[in-house]
Amino acid sequence: MAVRAKKRAKAGYMISAVAELYKLHPQTLRLYERVGLLKPSRSQGNTRLYTDSDLERLDVILTLARDMGVNLAGIEIILNMREKMIEMERQMGEFAQVVQQELSRVAASHTREKAPTACDCTSDATVGAVEQFFSGQLSVVSFREESS
Repeated sequence: MAVRAKKRAKAGYMISAVAELYKLHPQTLRLYERVGLLKPSRSQGNTRLYTDSDLERLDVILTLARDMGVNLAGIEIILNMREKMIEMERQMGEFAQVVQQELSRVAASHTREKAPTACDCTSDATVGAVEQFFSGQLSVVSFREESS
């Protein structure tokens, strides 16, 4: 989903500027806010202010609506799934890091205990923790606590 090649400042954009930038009617932006697709911040005078992240989200919304013909309900589902996937990727990265640290710790303890051998990465504790994590019974935090 291509990001529009427009210069964007750090400050928030008012609804009229966003509508002009994206060739939308301001009511369309209000509709997107009303159905929960966009959540612009508000100034002290209650004016909608769209940030760069709001504009990036609007890019996705417009790509789905204009280019792919997805309706508003479908866009909401896609955006929610997208957010969940990003969060899951973050959690998986954390989990992979914890597993790597645990494997390094186990390998170091094996090295200290006996002559250098390959690390047994299939110990019951490690396999059990991995299975629990993927079944949703174990979080990264609880895995760290169990490993200590």
